[in-house]
Amino acid sequence: MADLLTDGGRLARAADGILDAEEQRALLWARPPRSWRSARWSAADLLLLDEVAGLIEHLEGYGHVVVDEAQDLSPMECRAIARRAAFGSLTVLGDLAQGTAPWASRSWPVTLRHLGRPEATVVPLTTGFRVPQAVVELTNRLLERLDVEVPEARSLRPDGELRSRVVDAPDDVPGAVVAAVRDALELEGSVGVVAADAGVPLLRDTLAEAGVEAAGPESLEGRVGVVPASLVKGLEYDHVVAVEPAAIAEGEERGLHRLYVVLTRAVSRLEVVRARPLPF
Repeated sequence: MADLLTDGGRLARAADGILDAEEQRALLWARPPRSWRSARWSAADLLLLDEVAGLIEHLEGYGHVVVDEAQDLSPMECRAIARRAAFGSLTVLGDLAQGTAPWASRSWPVTLRHLGRPEATVVPLTTGFRVPQAVVELTNRLLERLDVEVPEARSLRPDGELRSRVVDAPDDVPGAVVAAVRDALELEGSVGVVAADAGVPLLRDTLAEAGVEAAGPESLEGRVGVVPASLVKGLEYDHVVAVEPAAIAEGEERGLHRLYVVLTRAVSRLEVVRARPLPF
């Protein structure tokens, strides 16, 4: 592998008819290591090494493999899993609407083919209990804009609250966030302020100046957390203040999917603070 990624001629022979010249240049290491032992392998490199090991060593598999967050698996990651379940069974869980990686799946049949299970049964789970119905109705509107095969959801919880706080100008958003957080602190539970990554430092400073203590995503201490949208997947808060959804949607290639993740972090109450129109 190290030879392949450092020797342009060798890579050209191996990739002939598969990768064009630009793709081959992207694969070559800009600063070749002195030896494979000193190489700094990336996560993607490790998947290629796993492929090689599978061809040579015939890795021992498992009887049953359970995979969560499967919507973000790359085709190569699927192959690594498939090798370990060649003679066993698979349970795959995921939400295509929450696929934020550039290679995230758009369709379960495609992912299942990469997993070596093209005939597997796909069961949509459309009834939830974590996110209240008021929030689900909003996120169902966003679903229509995502290029994935996901049916609308419904919640078993008729409770919950959805609020919208619209200000006249972008400069007014930080102050409105402070007001929204103070309102949330009047109630019980945790408060998560989620914004586009670039806007997080200003929000932290504004909250601090207003006397509101807020922790970052690396700490679970305190009632208020300020979290970049790129790091909020897997987290949940009783009250979520979603800041300027349009900026979150513009922040990355699959920004609308990231926004879907943000809006579904609230387990009791969601307040959207914005100066710009919603991107859906």
